[in-house]
Amino acid sequence: MAHYAKVNKGIVLNVIVAEESFFDTFIDNSPGNWVQTSYNTRGGIHYGSDGTPDGGNALRKNHASIGGVYDKVRDAFIPPQPYPSWVLNEDTCIYEAPVPYPTDDLMYTWDEDITNWVAAVE
Repeated sequence: MAHYAKVNKGIVLNVIVAEESFFDTFIDNSPGNWVQTSYNTRGGIHYGSDGTPDGGNALRKNHASIGGVYDKVRDAFIPPQPYPSWVLNEDTCIYEAPVPYPTDDLMYTWDEDITNWVAAVE
């Protein structure tokens, strides 16, 4: 099974899973093109079923997500920007917070008003 993203004017509209042999006969008259994506690719790295990098083909930087972007020049899927202050990492095509996530054992959420991580309340 392969994953495909329906892209129109650079925006990902849909993501499906289909047999490659079936996909060749799939008829869809809506505007846009189908572009193959990889469920196991994130940040330009291919991961195995155990969640560790396996050296496989890292197809188009990231798995496509609805509302995300397909950048033809980079040949990469870019997820939606989660917050206005987050910046696109040009190598991974993933948005990153302007402040690194804390490394202690607490859980945090992003607060866009102060552009920083805030400890989650239990």
